[in-house]
Amino acid sequence: MAFFTGPNRRPGRVRSLAALPAIVLLGTAALAGCSDPGASAASGSGASATAARNGVVYNTAPDQHRIRADKDAALAATVPELIGKDGKLTVATTAGSIPLSFHATDDKTPIGVELDLAQLVADKLGLELDVQVTSWENWPLKTQSGDFEAVFSNVGVNKDRVKLFDFATYRAAFMGFEAKKSAIYDIKGADDISGLKVSVGSGTNQEKILLAWNKELEEKGKAPALLQYYSTDADTILALSSGRTDLNIAPYPSTVYRENTRDDLKVVGKVNAGWPSETLVAATTLRGNGLAPVLTSALNSAIQDGSYAKVLERWGLSEEALPESKTVTQESFAAAQATATTAPSGKAS
Repeated sequence: MAFFTGPNRRPGRVRSLAALPAIVLLGTAALAGCSDPGASAASGSGASATAARNGVVYNTAPDQHRIRADKDAALAATVPELIGKDGKLTVATTAGSIPLSFHATDDKTPIGVELDLAQLVADKLGLELDVQVTSWENWPLKTQSGDFEAVFSNVGVNKDRVKLFDFATYRAAFMGFEAKKSAIYDIKGADDISGLKVSVGSGTNQEKILLAWNKELEEKGKAPALLQYYSTDADTILALSSGRTDLNIAPYPSTVYRENTRDDLKVVGKVNAGWPSETLVAATTLRGNGLAPVLTSALNSAIQDGSYAKVLERWGLSEEALPESKTVTQESFAAAQATATTAPSGKAS
């Protein structure tokens, strides 16, 4: 989910496994994670509405006519005083991945399912939604500093992030592999990417998956995938469509969007973003500031009144809906992992 150019994001650069960082780091790179490089509405198209083959009409205009919710006085009363005193919920987003969070056709208004859900939460809490667009690399530090009160940007929960942040879950988290329509790939695991050129965002959950798969391949004596890094979504997709890369791994909603709005690409695989375990996308707040449980309650209220389902349907993401939002902290995450490892099946959940 590293949306902006950084020191390790030079177009087309291929790095061997030996030159890559460790699979899990505790720095900013490890906190990065779930989406592809920056994108503007309709991949630069000036169209304000895109009718997709999946039946969804994507509104990419600045005027969104968002689904709104009424204030819940009881919920509003639970907002921590330091957060609610200015009457705003300051939300960070990276505006980098259709249909999750991206810029509208005016190239300046952030829109997408992430902002729609943030709007529902702000409405429920009786707060004005204050959206701040930032780079993926910056949201962890700015959330820790208090510049951002919550992050709605396809952030997946993982063991490193819970050391610094608390979460309110709101969507399933999957990564999709996409390829040219003529490709015959069926990506299910490490063996299926052996020797292929795969584009991926630096410091992301999807990169972490590919590094683990490459390690597995090398242990088997098979050729690892060649990971390629591009500075923008446009460069990434151009490389894929022109055959300079074989595969791209990105958030599943983005790969589905492209499959349904382009004639040259298709989805050829799907993997949980928390592989080899599972994870969920969540609103992200500073650890211990008391906001995550409030966001959880607001999300559950939206789930119960149906506005949550309407938002996901609007963006073609109904299959990623959750029946319930849950608060995840370092303590509850560790407990969940411990339960998973002692389950009779022996498999993490």
